[in-house]
Amino acid sequence: MKTRPPGPAQQGGRQALSHYVLRLYVAGQSPRSVTAIANIKKICVEELHGKYDLEVIDLHQQPQLAQGDQIIAVPTLIKRLPPPLRRIIGDLSDTERVLVGLDIKNRT
Repeated sequence: MKTRPPGPAQQGGRQALSHYVLRLYVAGQSPRSVTAIANIKKICVEELHGKYDLEVIDLHQQPQLAQGDQIIAVPTLIKRLPPPLRRIIGDLSDTERVLVGLDIKNRT
């Protein structure tokens, strides 16, 4: 399932963001998978302001895709663009950690 944000990008006084290409691997409708999907969608809307493509891959439906990105645990978020490639494992509930992992926010 691919998700593109609705409407034009908003800058909100911030420096222009790069376009993010994200892939979230989940395992069916498990509680952690549902939480991860909700959390990454919220982060994308609030922080990436329309500058993202998000693909959610259910490994119960497409298990062969796990090998290509070397997925060993789910949920796993992969940031393909902008470089460098990053992986974040878990339900993405620690927003600060996710923002640092996506290089949206510097470590404090």
